Amino acid sequence: MVEVKHLVKHYGAKVALADVSFSIRAGEVVGLLGLNGAGKSTTMNILTGYLSATAGTVRIDGHDILSDAKAAKRCIGYLPEAFAFYPEMRVNEFLSFCCDLKGVTSRRAEREAHISAICERVGLTQVRTRMIRNLSKGYKQRVGFAQALVGSPKVLILDEPTVGLDPSQIIEIRELIRQSGQSSTVIVSSHILSEIQAICDRIIVIHGGRVIADDTPERLSRKMLATHRAIVRVAGAPEAVIAALGAVPGVQAVRALAEKEPGAWDYSIDGQPDTDIRADVFRALAAADLPLLGTYHNEFSLEEIFLNLVGEQQVEQEEGAQP
Repeated sequence: MVEVKHLVKHYGAKVALADVSFSIRAGEVVGLLGLNGAGKSTTMNILTGYLSATAGTVRIDGHDILSDAKAAKRCIGYLPEAFAFYPEMRVNEFLSFCCDLKGVTSRRAEREAHISAICERVGLTQVRTRMIRNLSKGYKQRVGFAQALVGSPKVLILDEPTVGLDPSQIIEIRELIRQSGQSSTVIVSSHILSEIQAICDRIIVIHGGRVIADDTPERLSRKMLATHRAIVRVAGAPEAVIAALGAVPGVQAVRALAEKEPGAWDYSIDGQPDTDIRADVFRALAAADLPLLGTYHNEFSLEEIFLNLVGEQQVEQEEGAQP
C-alpha cells in the first residue's frame, strides 16, 4: 500500500533524510518514532505530498506521489499535529467543505450519507450542527479525525493525534485509530510511546535521517530481553536464598529487594552478560528446597527500547566520526 524507496531530503546543507526505505502493507497500523529533528515529520510531509524529496520515490497504492500526485493524494487522509479549521463553520459545513476540496460526490443525498457515516464513526453526531469554535478540545480533535476520513482514504496519516488531550479523550482517539486500521492502512506518529505500543502492529524508528529499527513491538522487546538478569520471588529465609542463588554458576550479584508476601521476598539477580541464568536459578532453588513463587521477565518498555536504539546509534555515529 505504501512503498518508500531510498528517500533523501536536503534543506540546503542540512541532510534531513539520508536513504530512508520501508514498505507498509494494506491494513497495517504502523508507528513512526523519532526524536525532534530525526526526520520523522519530514518523512510524513513527503508521504502526504506537502514536501518533495531531493531523491527517492514514494508510491501510495501504486501511484507515485510526484508524477501521479492527484491519484496518490486521493488515497490519503491526513491529520496534522497543528490541525487548522474555520471556527465559524458548523461541523457539518466544514466536512462538506472538505468534501469539495477532496472531490467527493456533489450529489446531495450521497454526500449527506457520507458525512453522517463519518460523524457516527467518530462520535460527532450530537454536535454536527454546532460551531467548531464552541467545541471542546476533544471534539475539535474528532473533527480533525473526521476530515481525514472524508473520501474513505486507503491510507491514514496521523501526526500526534492525541496531543493535548486528557486521558479519557486519549482512550477514545486510540479506539478510533484501532477501528480505522480495520479498513485503512494507518501511519501514526506520537511522543506518547505507550500509545504507540497500545495501537500499532509495527514500529519504524528514524534517527539521524535513517531507519534504525523496523519491527513489531514484541520482537523489538525480545531482541533486548536480558536473560542474564532476573527478578524472582522466593519463599524462605533471605540468608538461605541469597546463599543458594550466589552459588549458581555465572551469577555475579544477588540483592534482596523487599518482602512482598509473608515469608517471601523479591530478589534481583545479575549474571554474566550474554548468559542465560534462568534454568540454573530454578534448579538451585529446587535443590535447596526454596519454593520459587514467581519470576518477572526483564522485557523493556517501548520507551526503554527507543532510548536504547537511539543511544546505540549515537555511539556508532560518534565512533565513526573519530579519526
